[in-house]
Amino acid sequence: MADIKSLDDLKAAVGGATPAAAPAAVVRTPVRDKQGRAYATGKRKNAIARVWIKPGSGKVVVNGKTMAEYFARPVLQMILRQPFTVANVEGQFDVMATVVGGGLSGQAGAVKHGVSKALQLYEPSLRAALKAAGFLTRDSRVVERKKYGKAKARKSFQFSKR
Repeated sequence: MADIKSLDDLKAAVGGATPAAAPAAVVRTPVRDKQGRAYATGKRKNAIARVWIKPGSGKVVVNGKTMAEYFARPVLQMILRQPFTVANVEGQFDVMATVVGGGLSGQAGAVKHGVSKALQLYEPSLRAALKAAGFLTRDSRVVERKKYGKAKARKSFQFSKR
């Protein structure tokens, strides 16, 4: 029996993969259109956002209105700024988004998801920070549908014995 002193020796003896045979890391390339923009769709609840980002001064336009005009609540504006803060690129990209469906909260989440996906497509080195923050994962929680024979999705009508 060979003298095994390290984990690599053990793998070689058992017939496992050696470090030289390990698969290479995936190399991601930037994805941009002819105008130099990155595009992604974001979803949250029933809202769907189409988002384009390009280098600029940090201007955000949603459905033809400025971010402060469309999302009047400061909390929703903060949600939109989160991907830029995490990636340390505040004020470096202009965002153009169109959103349909859902309410304002869901739309803000959809734009945030779309911006995160577009950022990692534009600059693949930002992917690690955005993924660690959980911004690349679609939040799939939606309102449960109402069932027949029920007052709401799960609430029953009041029981009457007589």
